[in-house]
Amino acid sequence: MLHNELYKLAAIDIGSNAVRLLVYNIIETDEDPVFKKSALVRVPIRLGKDVFDQGPISKENQLRLCDAMKAFTLLMKVHGVDHYRACATSAMREAENGRGVCGLVKAETGVAIEIIDGKEEAQIIAATDLHELIERDKSYLYVDVGGGSTEFTIFSQGRLLVSRSFKIGTVRLLRDKVDKTLWKEVETWIKTQTADLSKLSIIGSGGNINKLHKMSGRKVGQPLSILWLNAQYQFLKSMGYKDRIKILGLNPDRADVIIPATRIFLSAAKWSGAKKIHVPKIGLADGIIKNLYHSLKTK
Repeated sequence: MLHNELYKLAAIDIGSNAVRLLVYNIIETDEDPVFKKSALVRVPIRLGKDVFDQGPISKENQLRLCDAMKAFTLLMKVHGVDHYRACATSAMREAENGRGVCGLVKAETGVAIEIIDGKEEAQIIAATDLHELIERDKSYLYVDVGGGSTEFTIFSQGRLLVSRSFKIGTVRLLRDKVDKTLWKEVETWIKTQTADLSKLSIIGSGGNINKLHKMSGRKVGQPLSILWLNAQYQFLKSMGYKDRIKILGLNPDRADVIIPATRIFLSAAKWSGAKKIHVPKIGLADGIIKNLYHSLKTK
């Protein structure tokens, strides 16, 4: 239960490509509470590589995950975090030993991990603070690209219309684990849901679109054009993996997944008719914070 004017909440996002700890300062005022990001730590534990190739999470990555949770626990202590919530997504929910790994982490570190399904993941992402970006007379396709899945949400006239999660993610694509029929299913869904919507833009979230926006040199709040994104896609594909690290300065665990991520965004734009992508730098972890805050306030 929350009872201070200033407190800290944390979200742990255990994804297929990386594991993140996000800390927020929340300041309660006479009006709406103010949410401010305080710290973000990202660890490249690629759980999806284990799961999508073999089925279970390897012993090595189980130990790495435990070490990450121990480190996150200490960081939350140092930051003075009042409450946290840890959520695992696509890789953990598909892992043959997912629940066993959660039990191991709880026993070794005290961190309780919730495995959330695709529907809840989409709902949490939709709970992020988008009111500053969404204009009531326009429509938006919110695309959150992860390592194991992509969540699509349609907003129109300021309202959430529908959400859907598909098992198309960057790590899954790298491992060649996405069938052509699934791409067709996504295409049909997007075209059907956006057919009657005009003035539609994409809102992109996830580490890859954030990195692409930074690489573009555009100012915060300035959208990416699909024209630029397509040119950047061709440029990235023309370079080797090592050159994307050496010349572009990408992290090793970003230099490979950024290409399939860009493909997903470009496909969503083609099928929805969108001409630009807004990049507000919000995602699942931000939604976890908002959900945690509201659940604590109602207790």
